[in-house]
Amino acid sequence: MGADAAHLRVWRPAVIPLRRLPGSGLALPELGFGTAPLGNLYRSVSDADAAATIAAALAAGIGYADTAPYYGFGLAEKRLGAGLAGQQAIVSTKVGRLLAPAEGPFPEERHGFRSAEPFEPVYDYSYDGVLRSHAASLARLGVERVDILLVHDIGRQTHGARHAERMAALTGGGLAALERLRDEGAITAFGIGVNECEVAMELLDRSPLDLILLAGRYTLLEQGALDAVLPRCAATGTGVVIGGPYNSGILAGRGLRADARYDYAAAPAPVLDKARRIEAACARHQVDLGAAALQFVLGHPGVASVVPGLASASEVAETMVRYTGAIPAQLWAELKHDGLLRADAPVPETKEIHTA
Repeated sequence: MGADAAHLRVWRPAVIPLRRLPGSGLALPELGFGTAPLGNLYRSVSDADAAATIAAALAAGIGYADTAPYYGFGLAEKRLGAGLAGQQAIVSTKVGRLLAPAEGPFPEERHGFRSAEPFEPVYDYSYDGVLRSHAASLARLGVERVDILLVHDIGRQTHGARHAERMAALTGGGLAALERLRDEGAITAFGIGVNECEVAMELLDRSPLDLILLAGRYTLLEQGALDAVLPRCAATGTGVVIGGPYNSGILAGRGLRADARYDYAAAPAPVLDKARRIEAACARHQVDLGAAALQFVLGHPGVASVVPGLASASEVAETMVRYTGAIPAQLWAELKHDGLLRADAPVPETKEIHTA
């Protein structure tokens, strides 16, 4: 019997606790799921497998999904909307890119996505751009309302020399559009979805945010967000959602190869070496590396939810095994002792998971 089948035999739906976003009053399940893989990130997923993934997540009690127009150029939003089909779930999507009609034929992979959707993403953080993006997302999702809108990929890491220009569009209009949507009740909360800490600090200096979705910057591999972002969010009442808990797959626990991905690219040798040392420590305590990575981020009291990407029903099952599995305190102590985990990083308490 394969590993996926074994996982499917042992998981059960869990009663996933809610954690409240301090400013908005919205409560999120502490375990959600990201839909970038359903937009065919790096590999193709069939419509049937996408539907099965969403159904399995809902059946498992995972009631929060994060998506974006960028994921497959609208494909992930369309698949998520079809999979939810009126069922209750909290949804966050993003603004900052509009999808412009484009003519094929298209290369096999564009921007990392193997999607033939006939669109090309165009950056637009303006007032009108945010409102147009919101309306288009509702149409693709087939819903009248989403709970959360996040400004997608603002920051120097993405925009380089054009960062100031695009930040000006956001602060000069885009944020006002988000405030309008929240004030009108069209959304409950807004914030940013980014892969860098610096822009989070820059925006917190300029405008109150309900939440920050921070991908890949607070994980079992790196905890730099402890220096400024997480304390600042605690001080300002800004909620935090962690995306990319596996750092693009290097912490996914399926065997660390030399071509493992980290931060959407090939892992540098020092990162790969550190990940292998963490995996070896997990093995000594009979803990799956992916389970340690997933549960670690929930040990921080400021984290409202973690949203790993999911691409199949078997990955949902695997995630539930990771989420519900017991991790001994000795593992965290060893990682800190060996310098593989920051000494000041909060770690999860061993908890009892209630099943439905």
